Amino acid sequence: MKARVSTKVYLGGHAYGGCQASLLAASDPTLVAGLLLLSYPLHPPQQSAPLRTQHFSSLRTPAMFVQASKDSFGTPDELRSAMDAIPAPTMVVVIENARHELLTDGNSETLSRTVVSEFRGFFGSRIKAA
Repeated sequence: MKARVSTKVYLGGHAYGGCQASLLAASDPTLVAGLLLLSYPLHPPQQSAPLRTQHFSSLRTPAMFVQASKDSFGTPDELRSAMDAIPAPTMVVVIENARHELLTDGNSETLSRTVVSEFRGFFGSRIKAA
């Protein structure tokens, strides 16, 4: 008899890719164990509407958002407010002095370490079960 291997799938994306990932997870909460959403585009730049959050109340998948402090598609405070509609566990990691692309001068290595560390912390118990 073969051993059964259990694997969990996490889905993520940057900007509109993250929006699409969250829409997919909202449509079927059994598809993925968690979401990693980088620079979630809450709204068009310099506009407060339309918000891309209509599906947030249907999102049952734990989601970790990584948002730049100077993101023109939505500030961390705007994101935190929108996340209140999500019934699943959520967290936001703010990248200081970064814009929508998340990079500032020379921070790519620090950014990677921060995101990986926060991801492990947030999804840790879910990852160990895999």
